[in-house]
Amino acid sequence: MAIWVDADACPNVVKDILFRAAQRTKIMLTLVANQPINTPPSPYIKSIQVAAGFDVADNYIAQEAIKGDLVITADIPLAAEVVEKGAIALNPRGEKYTRENIKQRLTMRNFMEEMRGAGHQMGGPPPLNQQDRQAFANALDRYIVHYRKNQSIV
Repeated sequence: MAIWVDADACPNVVKDILFRAAQRTKIMLTLVANQPINTPPSPYIKSIQVAAGFDVADNYIAQEAIKGDLVITADIPLAAEVVEKGAIALNPRGEKYTRENIKQRLTMRNFMEEMRGAGHQMGGPPPLNQQDRQAFANALDRYIVHYRKNQSIV
């Protein structure tokens, strides 16, 4: 198992949670972005800088993630791609994208994009609060425990 992070828009507080989890669990964490990302020195944490451009980091993650990997992203199309491959996708608020909910999320995203394109002012999501951070940390821990438990059975 590996953890992939769509790091261009990932909040620093979420990255910090991921850094601690990678160190604690010894699971490989890879941050992908089109700009340099500072990471703590660790054999379990690396960053990959891809070329600038629309969806370049997303495409890299979609290509590299495999079944059983965990992908951290707020990008709904990327989440849909990795879920289709059998990976798990979480957003930075700890919400899990699944085969059951991803189509609805894509529809809502596309609708909001159309509204913005028509000139309607739409506010973005609120900043992460302490409850969001805790929800993310809890979801991450649940996935790691679930993964490890299933690996010991195999």
